[in-house]
Amino acid sequence: MKRPYYLVAPLLILLFTSFINNDEWVPLLDAKLSKWETYLSYRHKNGYKGAMPLDEKGKPIKPIGYNNDKTGVFTITKLNNETLLHVSGEIYGCLYTKQSFKNYHLKLMVKWGDKKWVPRLNEPKDSGIIYHSNGTAGIDYWRSWMLGQEMQVMEGGCGDYWCIASSAGYITAKKTPAKKDTMVYDPAGIKTFMGAGNNFVQQSHNYEKPNNGWNTLELICFGDKSLHILNGHVVMALSGSSYKDGNVYKPLTSGKLQIQSEAAEVYYKSIYIKPIQSLPAEYLSYFK
Repeated sequence: MKRPYYLVAPLLILLFTSFINNDEWVPLLDAKLSKWETYLSYRHKNGYKGAMPLDEKGKPIKPIGYNNDKTGVFTITKLNNETLLHVSGEIYGCLYTKQSFKNYHLKLMVKWGDKKWVPRLNEPKDSGIIYHSNGTAGIDYWRSWMLGQEMQVMEGGCGDYWCIASSAGYITAKKTPAKKDTMVYDPAGIKTFMGAGNNFVQQSHNYEKPNNGWNTLELICFGDKSLHILNGHVVMALSGSSYKDGNVYKPLTSGKLQIQSEAAEVYYKSIYIKPIQSLPAEYLSYFK
């Protein structure tokens, strides 16, 4: 049976109204993680190549699923009267907002823990913020996240860009032969389409603080444009944000926020968001 569109409209209004009516910074963390839900997939093993994990009898293993975080992958802790989100990283998955957002400025702080897990024991510690997240979780290569655009959180790579699932967009970048022809964000580079088969761009520079200090990340999204900002420096600019639906690319300009659990221990704090009415003037030059 077809559902009348007038039943959907009030729901969409409800998703955005409480955010739009407040032009101040809104905290997203509290002691009960009341603004978030979870999805957990698997304890991925070495040699994973994207296929469904199998048990010892060769039968598919079901993902842990939604709101079933019995291991405590995502927990709240207190340090010096500050509320910290602790991500153990032991199981792949995400903590995602109940609410969807559009046209906003997000800011947060991040610091690494000590632990790493298979299959990334010999890799840099990794996490990420996936924005404009839509649909069901588990449709990506790692079977752990929703479709969206990723601002990477990784040792040596905070602010990198990844397409997640069928997301796409344009980034001005250049290839760096010294880095095996990796695409690197460069405002003076070539406007390049990013999508399936061409899904990663490295940050322009590494502005991370030494000695595992707290790093400040900001994400500014307006319309089809977004900026990744690390410790006050723009390290990535995306325009034409979209996703592929069949053979057609459609705009991807709103959605939930996901925080990734990706085989490394990490702490987040001071997560705030506020709506914006336009792209701040000081950032317009990144999209000329």
